[in-house]
Amino acid sequence: MRRTLRKEAPSTVGLLADAYDFEAMTRYRTFTFDDHPGYLRHVDGLLRSLAAQGLHTTVALFDPEEYTDFCTATGIDPDTPAARTRFTAELAAAGARLTYTGQPIGTLVPELINKAVRQATWDYATLLLADLGECAECGQDIGRSAFARASTALTGLLAAAGPGLHHLVCSVQARQEQLIAVLHAEGSTDDPAPLDESDAAEFVTVLAAGIAQRSPGGLVLRSTTADAPDRVRGWRLHEGRLHPLTAGEVFSAYCTDADTGDPVSPEPGVEYEAGFPVDQPDTHH
Repeated sequence: MRRTLRKEAPSTVGLLADAYDFEAMTRYRTFTFDDHPGYLRHVDGLLRSLAAQGLHTTVALFDPEEYTDFCTATGIDPDTPAARTRFTAELAAAGARLTYTGQPIGTLVPELINKAVRQATWDYATLLLADLGECAECGQDIGRSAFARASTALTGLLAAAGPGLHHLVCSVQARQEQLIAVLHAEGSTDDPAPLDESDAAEFVTVLAAGIAQRSPGGLVLRSTTADAPDRVRGWRLHEGRLHPLTAGEVFSAYCTDADTGDPVSPEPGVEYEAGFPVDQPDTHH
């Protein structure tokens, strides 16, 4: 019966993704690992073992600095397995985490780091919108208004893009941070493109941050359909509105090295097209 109950209890594993974070934990006597590659091999074996037992397992990114702050705030001794377990449980509730589906550790680590970066971006953009307050002239909540406009813009973009697989990237300069959000969607001729709710909320929040602050940014839409070249379109975010780029501007943006400014060869099988107008009603003044 205990074995049966064990299969009903989910597992959470806190993962030290890079060597720097691993080194920070070796100062604790009860943390007995001394080699990061070896530690990752053991984690990989543990995850495989849990999966073989049919257990649902979540992997959370373990941050040593956050762990220290957590132990200080809760008054617990950080040099104990119990403290690390308790912190990992907190991560499973609120931090960056992934469901283990059998992927090798070499794939899992970058996936988890990417998840953490996206989570931090979303949190930052959300706080930024919340801090903007109300418009002094019309009394509307600036963040809510910008979020509504960004949602409408995204819906219009995907509806106009039509059938196919769509890959969107939004880049916004928000205060001292460059925020980037990515979204994948599939459109058809009959139904709107189905979206992952959390990915869509993250994308809209980042776009809304640029709209609300009237900060510079851009949006790129790449569409893939069967038996046809990929189509790339672009928009410039200026003064809180998305302005379509010309085909030449899209080509120039895609075929220029962002770091050096040197020209880059066009990607085979890709057509660079002008962006189309996007409905962006604005009730906020």
